[in-house]
Amino acid sequence: MLNFVALPAFNDNYIWLLQDTQRQRCAVVDPGDAQPVLNWLAQHPQWQLTDILVTHHHFDHVGGISALKEATQAQVTGPAQETIPCLDVPVDEGATIELLGHTVQVFAVPGHTLGHVVYFCQGAEHSPWLLSGDTLFAAGCGRVFEGTAQQMYASLSRLAALPDDTLIYCTHEYTLSNLLFAQAVEPDSLDIQQRITEVRQLRDNQQITLPSNLALEKRSNPFLRCEQPQVIAAAEQKAGGRLETPSAVFASLRSWKDTF
Repeated sequence: MLNFVALPAFNDNYIWLLQDTQRQRCAVVDPGDAQPVLNWLAQHPQWQLTDILVTHHHFDHVGGISALKEATQAQVTGPAQETIPCLDVPVDEGATIELLGHTVQVFAVPGHTLGHVVYFCQGAEHSPWLLSGDTLFAAGCGRVFEGTAQQMYASLSRLAALPDDTLIYCTHEYTLSNLLFAQAVEPDSLDIQQRITEVRQLRDNQQITLPSNLALEKRSNPFLRCEQPQVIAAAEQKAGGRLETPSAVFASLRSWKDTF
């Protein structure tokens, strides 16, 4: 079994720390800042950092890698198509890696960046989990910086096809702001209203809103609902015309969210 710990960084980042509780080994995901990880390791000296996983090249995801590599000699795994500091194991679509005794699949998900990858693990003894970086957020998705809306929609559609009980470990605390946008898209959705109430309570108590799960995302994340009539209608109203494809609906939603 793996234990997931969220180490806060910057204003709203989370560095996920995965613990192999049997062997007291751990891995971290997208360490934009080394200090939260180094502080945790200092407080838990019996634990060894063996792996650093990276989803994409943005500084708030890679800025701490060099210092962690120097301090721990952990193996750095990241996207082959991007420039990642201290990269030991470049991975791309179709790769599998062994992480703390678990077999993890790598998917290429261009959109937020061209080389973005995510890590998916499905095992009989635990719920499936996804380290989704800045591609799929709780109730939202990443901005399209380098790819196209069509690429991002295809990437999200692929993730939406994973098992409904997949736990989503993304890297930012954006859930409430994402839900407020989702409510603007689907103001009559009881799922979104209920989720806003729950998330507000968590945030009022300074609690994390993650992980999410895919079933919840498919009910309340507009970017996974681009084929739903009410989402299409909202996107078309915003676009001022008919949208012929789900990716065009997505593009309208993403443009709307960018200035929401």
